[in-house]
Amino acid sequence: MLVFNNSYVAPDSFILNGIPGLEAAHIWISLPLCAMYAISLVGNLGLVYLIQYEESLHRPMYFFLAMLSLTDLLTCTTTLPNALSIFWFNLKEIKFDACLVQMFFVHGFTGVESGVLMLMALDRYVAICYPLRYATILTNPIIAKAGLATFLRGMILMIPFPFLVKRLPFCQSNIISHTYCDHMSVVKLSCASIKVNVIYGLMVALLIGVFDICCISVSYTMILRAVVSLASTDARQKAFSTCTAHICAIIITYVPAFFTFFTHRFGGHTIPPSLHIIVANLYLLLPPTLNPIVYGVKTKQIRESVIRFFHCEER
Repeated sequence: MLVFNNSYVAPDSFILNGIPGLEAAHIWISLPLCAMYAISLVGNLGLVYLIQYEESLHRPMYFFLAMLSLTDLLTCTTTLPNALSIFWFNLKEIKFDACLVQMFFVHGFTGVESGVLMLMALDRYVAICYPLRYATILTNPIIAKAGLATFLRGMILMIPFPFLVKRLPFCQSNIISHTYCDHMSVVKLSCASIKVNVIYGLMVALLIGVFDICCISVSYTMILRAVVSLASTDARQKAFSTCTAHICAIIITYVPAFFTFFTHRFGGHTIPPSLHIIVANLYLLLPPTLNPIVYGVKTKQIRESVIRFFHCEER
């Protein structure tokens, strides 16, 4: 144990307790989670390979989609194998430093995902509002720089989280009622003031979540104005259809994210812990599972590329 001021101790490890109140159903809960994880692996890896393989998909929209798929894969892989080991093998112990590393990557990749969704909204804005300048505005170097900046923003803003947690004394329980190391779930075990952690968490939420949502909202407001001004009904429908998959991805990502965020801070006594933890897991698993399906169904170019790919494989 690590000793602070001769009276406080930090645990060598934490115990991830899974879903409290539903321990008897852990095996049954794990089955759909495992199936969703398998679908997300196949779907996202297949989508990235298809975008790389098919030259007709070498366009900004699909490059951003490849970034989203890779981020989704990394996000769910940081947590799901750990959750399944709890459900299947009762392996609940996680070392203190390993918990901090998992916390960093979970929040870092979710921050990157939010940024990629913002970039995709800006891509749709340029494509619809400035179609003749689309190729000159969103060049490959610009896409690479935007992707790198989004990645660095998401990761750099999360660096203080592990250090803010490491400075806290833990003199109570080391049992985390969760399937992974979430920042708020860990700091609530501390016996000291967590005001700094809460304030910094809110700052990060503003700098990433609120900023990205504002950019997405402004982009779609401008898109709506441009589409409504089109004279042709067919042109309006075609313009709207190019945004449908992205709008679905935004809803899939942000609805469970906001539920988890507000439950941690304001709904701790009214929302059952089991429901909160299930939604927190779905928050990390639903986008990787559904995004490839949504884009495969809603995007004509991807459907046609899949068909061409399998026809070539059959020959």
